[in-house]
Amino acid sequence: MSKIPIGLQLYSIREDAAKDLPGVLKAVAQMGYDGVEFAGYYGHSAQDIRKMLDDNGLKCCGTHTGLNTLTGDELQRTVEFNKTLGNPYLIVPGLPQERTNSRAAWLETAQIFNDIAQKLESQEMQTGYHNHHTEFTPLDGEMPWDTFFGNTRQDVIMQLDTGNALHGAADPTPFLERYPGRAITVHLKEHSATNDKALIGEGDVNWDVVFKLCEDKGNTKWYIVEQESYAYPPLECVDRCLQKLREMGK
Repeated sequence: MSKIPIGLQLYSIREDAAKDLPGVLKAVAQMGYDGVEFAGYYGHSAQDIRKMLDDNGLKCCGTHTGLNTLTGDELQRTVEFNKTLGNPYLIVPGLPQERTNSRAAWLETAQIFNDIAQKLESQEMQTGYHNHHTEFTPLDGEMPWDTFFGNTRQDVIMQLDTGNALHGAADPTPFLERYPGRAITVHLKEHSATNDKALIGEGDVNWDVVFKLCEDKGNTKWYIVEQESYAYPPLECVDRCLQKLREMGK
């Protein structure tokens, strides 16, 4: 099996990226990351970003984009922007309350994603959804994560965030088994019940099981590091996370 590349969600180092995106991308590449996932573009054009990526040998392994950018006339603009970046994965990182406040709302949201996925198929692109912690609290008799992924197309990406799931008191591993082939990109985030600044390898995530399921069942194409708490400067934190993954053989 070919090795799964490791990307970085740039939200992890957003203040540095806002000040100096070219410098940050150079630093991330020098750490050894294979790609980056965007959550905003810091005022740069798609063409300029693509040149920065190419100059540093980085791939775009995803973009976090609002649901409103994937509907109506906005969809084509979003597609064109991401085609320039070379990115096929359009991930929604959160939803407004009216899309998530009942099981019925989640079912409607699932249909919206199905419609988007169908439109993206001809573009060789996919949409998907990234969890926080609330998706693992039962709502109207069912866990929202199951309501959503039990009613979306196979090609709607399940971007499972390991740390956020554990924050919601949910072991992330059963979902990798329950929805095989859908964890195309996975957020590697630590969670610790005793250390709110834990880096990868310092907390409660059972990484060996996560990696095995991603590789055997998830059809995972990218591991994506996300770090949102900082015992050290953010750039140092994401460097330490990558080096720990390398120690784990990733």
